[in-house]
Amino acid sequence: MNQNKITIAVDGYSSCGKSTLSKALAKKLGYLFIDSGAMYRGVTLYCMQNGFINGGEPDQELIIAALPKVSLSFYKNEQTDKVELILNGQNVENKIRTPEVANQVSKIAAIKEVREKLVEEQQKMGVEGGIIMDGRDIGSVVFPFAELKLFVTAAPEIRAKRRWYELKQQGIEISEEEVLKNLTERDFLDTTRSESPLIQTQDAIVIDTTDLTPESQLQLAYDLAIRTISNKNKA
Repeated sequence: MNQNKITIAVDGYSSCGKSTLSKALAKKLGYLFIDSGAMYRGVTLYCMQNGFINGGEPDQELIIAALPKVSLSFYKNEQTDKVELILNGQNVENKIRTPEVANQVSKIAAIKEVREKLVEEQQKMGVEGGIIMDGRDIGSVVFPFAELKLFVTAAPEIRAKRRWYELKQQGIEISEEEVLKNLTERDFLDTTRSESPLIQTQDAIVIDTTDLTPESQLQLAYDLAIRTISNKNKA
C-alpha cells in the first residue's frame, strides 16, 4: 500500500449525495473513485436483460449460475471526466441509472453470491490505497480497515427532491412521490437484508448533507482526509 495515501470508505443512503461528494473528493485528492453501487446496478441490468427477474422477483438460481458470465470494469470518459461502467464490453452508464434498474437493485444486491463476487472485485481495486469507494457496506465489509470512514445521510424528503431533479435533467418523467416511495423501499431493503446490511460503523464520521451545499460537504470531507493522511504519515 502506498505509504502516503489512504483508503476512504463512504457509506450512506441512496441519493444522499455520497457519490457526488466521493467523486469531488477523489478529484481534489488525486485519488481513484469507485462507485460500488454502479457495479450492483450493472448486475441488475444484466439480470433484467436476460429475463432473470419475473414479476418483480429475481430468480436466484439463474442469477447465481450466470455470475461467471458477468464482467464489470470502469472506463474514464475523457470528454465528460466521469468514470463509467462497462458491462461485458458495453458502456451501460446511462442504462444503469434508470428508475427501472433502481427499483430492482436492492433485491439483487441482497443475494449473497452477488455480494461475494463484487466485494472480492472491490477489494482487489483497493489493494494499493489512494482510493475512495462509496456504497452501502464499504466501511463494514469491503474495507473494514479503511483509515477514514464517512457515513453520509440526509432527510428523506431532501434526498427525494435531489433524485427527482437528477432524473428530470435526464429527461425521465417521474413524480417526487414515486421517487420518495422508491427511496423508502430501498432504505428498508438496504438496512434489513441479511447479507451486508447498510450500517453506520462505530468508527465512521457522519456527514449530514441536508443543509450543506456541495462545496461545504467537500470542504468538510477534505479537511478530514488531510488530517487522516497527516496522522498516518506521522505514525
